[in-house]
Amino acid sequence: MELLTAIDSRSSAARLAQPGPTLAHLERMLKAARQAPDHGRLKPWHLVVLEEPARSKFAAAAAEAKRRRVPSMNEEQVTAEREKILRSPAIVVVGCIVHENPNVPEVEQVISTGAAVQNLFLAAHDLGYGVMWKTGAAAYDPDVKALVGLSSRDHIVAILHLGIRLK
Repeated sequence: MELLTAIDSRSSAARLAQPGPTLAHLERMLKAARQAPDHGRLKPWHLVVLEEPARSKFAAAAAEAKRRRVPSMNEEQVTAEREKILRSPAIVVVGCIVHENPNVPEVEQVISTGAAVQNLFLAAHDLGYGVMWKTGAAAYDPDVKALVGLSSRDHIVAILHLGIRLK
């Protein structure tokens, strides 16, 4: 697919189905992400493909993060929140590890990580997959961040859900 065609035809998927990306396709997407522009060559992005049991732990932690923000949630709603995350055929969490650098402010590191997400998104699109870019309460929760190897100071920039796009 030509680059401008990919950009012009890219959109977030509304619904996804199995199968998720193959291992080779995931590797290609991650490689594309790592080619993002990067002031200072800090490589602030932190790419985590969630496989079991980390996937289930992430879904449970994300549901609990939402419950902490919305204490009125009942058990059924928490379960639904967890299962909603697990419906995705594949999940890649993209974090930004903030480096102390007087020449590269934090905002530039976050923007660079956003560019990595866009590269991954376009690579997935080119390979025929649908993508949903999500965040939500989980992205700001220190316990969820810790599950994917981030400190409370770092950022989850995207929780990418990948699979076959349903019409």
